[in-house]
Amino acid sequence: MNHVTPRDLRDVYGRRYRIGEDARELTGHSRRWQLWAAWACMVAISPLQYSFGTAALGLASDRGWGAAQTLWLLAVFVACQALVAIPAAWAHRVRRATPTQLVIGGGVLAAIGLVTLAHVHSYGAVVVGYSLLGGTGAGLVYAACITTSARWFPDRRTATIGFVTGGFAVGAVPSIFLLTRVEQSIVYDLTALVAVLVVLVAGGLLKDPPRHWWPADIDAQAWAIDRKLNRSIPHNAPAVRQYRPGEAMRTGALPLMWLLLAISTALSLLGIGFVVSYGVSADLSLTVAATAAGMLAAVNGLGRSLAGHLSDRFGRRRVLAAVLMIEGFAHVGLVAVDAGWAFVVCAMFAGLGGGAFYAIMANLVLEFFGENSLLQNQAILYSAKAVGGLVGIGVAASVIAVVGYRPLFLGAGLLGVLTALSVRLLKQPGRPALPMRPQLGTPVAGE
Repeated sequence: MNHVTPRDLRDVYGRRYRIGEDARELTGHSRRWQLWAAWACMVAISPLQYSFGTAALGLASDRGWGAAQTLWLLAVFVACQALVAIPAAWAHRVRRATPTQLVIGGGVLAAIGLVTLAHVHSYGAVVVGYSLLGGTGAGLVYAACITTSARWFPDRRTATIGFVTGGFAVGAVPSIFLLTRVEQSIVYDLTALVAVLVVLVAGGLLKDPPRHWWPADIDAQAWAIDRKLNRSIPHNAPAVRQYRPGEAMRTGALPLMWLLLAISTALSLLGIGFVVSYGVSADLSLTVAATAAGMLAAVNGLGRSLAGHLSDRFGRRRVLAAVLMIEGFAHVGLVAVDAGWAFVVCAMFAGLGGGAFYAIMANLVLEFFGENSLLQNQAILYSAKAVGGLVGIGVAASVIAVVGYRPLFLGAGLLGVLTALSVRLLKQPGRPALPMRPQLGTPVAGE
């Protein structure tokens, strides 16, 4: 293959593109290899979070921990995972660490977290091994996989982030069902072994493209303005200008995004953490409850990429409001239904609404505030997941011990509906609204 000298160009919005280099020249493979490698790594670590709700019943009874105490392990895990992802993304962006280094290091820590759940009975040791080390490992893998895949697919960024983060949910489905039939220590030992093997193989394939890289087969300047080539036009306009974090906060849009993400994350994690225990408490069989959890995780993962495609076609805010509305009504449905099959269906819709908003909001940051301070602005937004985890799992577990499941799920559902309606308040900074007004004009003579 002949070497092509890369060129830099800008589109009508001033965005930079580095063109002329094919992914095969840079990595030896098509860019899809990067996508699937990142997805595989996310699949490998997913049992850390999404199967914990199923394991919690056994952990609480076998090790003498209370239900609320057990779920606080997951709450701290989520907070740690979210907060570690911020410095990890920074180290990745400024080239202090390669994606391979981050993923392999994170995968090993994730495996330690899984082995800790399998064999350690001291609560304090599990906090360190699972919540802190496992959460750190998950954050490292999460940040590296999202950043790398998004860089290789700048033309399909939202759908790509949705697909890759979806692996973090769908990969837990086998372990959820195994936990109801096989001893927990065996399941977690097996998943730890799989995690290490996958990150060593798939993580070794991950490689960053050059900064501002653009696929050689797509006309970048045409993509910026051609709605046939770029289906996100005209519903998702680029940022009016570049906003630094302080400026983004002062617009009011970033604080509102943060609040919406914190609430949405809390509702999503409520379903992930408690759907099994709630199903069992509602006199459903463990098989039905585990099926609900498995379908929640599967739809949570598989629906993210679809939501990304829909947000390209119909607008980020419109689709975001729709998925949050689905999430809210699904939580109400979990309280209202009695039949096992209906409970599973509501859990599926809770999974659909509870995963799709991540990728949409990640891209809204770019389209609202530009790319110059993208990492810092996304870090501010993603910190909301830490708060959502502590509230949606830890605080929720303590509340359930007092009032029970039904009032909490009903309240969460109503809050989800209000959150969906609040998306209407989210406006792109610097772009004036043009309300419809009666056009009075001047009477024409003779009319």
